[in-house]
Amino acid sequence: MLLRHIRYFLAVAEHRNFTRAAAALHVSQPALSQQIKQLEALLGVQLFDRSGKSVRLTDAGEAWMGHAKLGMQHLHAGARAIQDVGTAQRGVLRYAAPPTLSLYLIGPLIARFHALHPRVTVSFLEIAQEDIEAMLINDELDLGIAFSPQQPGELDYTPVYEEELSFVTAASHRLATRSAALPLAAFAAEPLVLLNKSFATRRQIDAYCASHGIAAKVAVEVNAIGALVEIVRQGTLGTVLPNPISAAYTDLHAVALLPPMPLRHVVYAWRKGAYRTTASKALVDVLTGLVRDLTSGA
Repeated sequence: MLLRHIRYFLAVAEHRNFTRAAAALHVSQPALSQQIKQLEALLGVQLFDRSGKSVRLTDAGEAWMGHAKLGMQHLHAGARAIQDVGTAQRGVLRYAAPPTLSLYLIGPLIARFHALHPRVTVSFLEIAQEDIEAMLINDELDLGIAFSPQQPGELDYTPVYEEELSFVTAASHRLATRSAALPLAAFAAEPLVLLNKSFATRRQIDAYCASHGIAAKVAVEVNAIGALVEIVRQGTLGTVLPNPISAAYTDLHAVALLPPMPLRHVVYAWRKGAYRTTASKALVDVLTGLVRDLTSGA
């Protein structure tokens, strides 16, 4: 059995069509069909049902799918291990973080990492927590920076620091000069611009409101953290954001909530048992050093 047999099998299983799978693999459709027939002959079973309009896995194909995916993960990990050479002097680092973290943390993190390891190519994705977890499990990322675990069974999480969320306004907003914490009734009365419900931050806000028997007064809902910040900076709407974001903008002002929102834990995560590249471990070192400097005021 050859590596290409596994690659071709997974491509057909994904596309459920030999023509589309062949195009994705940049091979001819007859060549692809021949390789799948060779694989079926080697395994002594039929892997695909070709009788319908679309190709589908047989029971044997379904049974072999998980092993084929795991085999590819191990082979890719082995290739990265060979290239790693024990130092973070070359290679590719694949990692991701949610949008609220990318707004204030990722810029200085990448800058500091690149200064220390200029020959490592960084591939960064700004995606939702669920997507980070799924990509880690599928070995599509080396490291994720996210929030407290959602799928602890398949991933290893290490806490880095805690975030506090507050009511945030523009400096020109009527509540910007408020020094006392904002009580629930006043918070519920304020029109807000919030991220949509695909974001972990929004889900935390909704959970906070539900736990206290109030509903957020959502005037505007957005799907981009940058747009949210710009809308708030216009001065008419408030929002809820981690304190480090409001601290990064001189024209934003944070007002504590009463009762406060629960702190959320920022963590880094990787797949259990996955090969941990030298570059990913170097990023963890840079991350912990950066957080230490930020929290100490250095």
